[in-house]
Amino acid sequence: MLYLDYSRTDWVPNRYGGRENLEAIGFLRQLNTVVHQAQPGILMFAEESTAWPQVSRPVHLGGLGFDMKWNMGWMNDTLEYFSQDPVHRKYHHDRLTFSMLYAFTENFVLPFSHDEVVHGKRSMLNKMPGDEWQRFANLRLIYSYQYLHPGKKLLFMGCEFGQGLEWDSTRTLDWYVLDYPLHRGVRQLVKDLNGLYHDAPALHRHEFDWEGIEWIDCHDADQSVLSFLRKDGDDFLVVVLNFTPVPRHGYRIGVPAAGRYRERLNSDSAYYGGGNLGNGAGPLAAEPTPWMGRPHSLALTLPPLAAIVLERVPGAEA
Repeated sequence: MLYLDYSRTDWVPNRYGGRENLEAIGFLRQLNTVVHQAQPGILMFAEESTAWPQVSRPVHLGGLGFDMKWNMGWMNDTLEYFSQDPVHRKYHHDRLTFSMLYAFTENFVLPFSHDEVVHGKRSMLNKMPGDEWQRFANLRLIYSYQYLHPGKKLLFMGCEFGQGLEWDSTRTLDWYVLDYPLHRGVRQLVKDLNGLYHDAPALHRHEFDWEGIEWIDCHDADQSVLSFLRKDGDDFLVVVLNFTPVPRHGYRIGVPAAGRYRERLNSDSAYYGGGNLGNGAGPLAAEPTPWMGRPHSLALTLPPLAAIVLERVPGAEA
């Protein structure tokens, strides 16, 4: 709608000589203005795959007036990254970090929609490389990454329990796969990710601005590990993601405060069908060892193809 020349060979420029469809732009702005006036609190979403500016900014500021916009770049980069054999992922590390360069230019939704699981594109589960164990571990990891990355979440039906077949509008979902433990594990993880997302302000209070995230280390391409803080003021969660099937023992990261830390979530937990490797034996004491520009650090066990979320134990001293 926004362009006069989009997928067209013959087109007439607008009155300023440009390719913008001024009538369509005016219509969308009026639509969003009227809808928000008539139904306060309603949400309007845009699926827009170009770099059109200010899609989710108010009309009075020159925007189109939508509340949120699908982040198609994040979706494409993430799926492209996860399609790689883990041994090659270190060469594609920028697919994960690039999204942070523009993450707050719009109010973004992170979509794994119907369009990713139809027309020969394969189900989310069958997009994942490796044997059965690795495919399910990758699926748990990609959903964890989605929930822990800034932005609202969109997950199409059937994806939440790892349906193996593509979506087909003429048949029901394959609910029978929940008879199998690995599928039940994926569903339980998505349920727990929803609960964590709801309960932890650090994950949802500042999704559309830099106040909500701070890198710990975005450069460890050789080991295919990302680490960052999700923040709400002084409250924070520590997120570490290992995108290879290699466990990392003694993996040190810097943390902003002394005290004891415990796992809040581990996608490799046996509850989710994982191998149950991690840091769940008890709280970890932050050491007074400066690391990554921070005054304290933790030596962690990173489970393979997994995400861990750590929280500081309230009132605990190192």
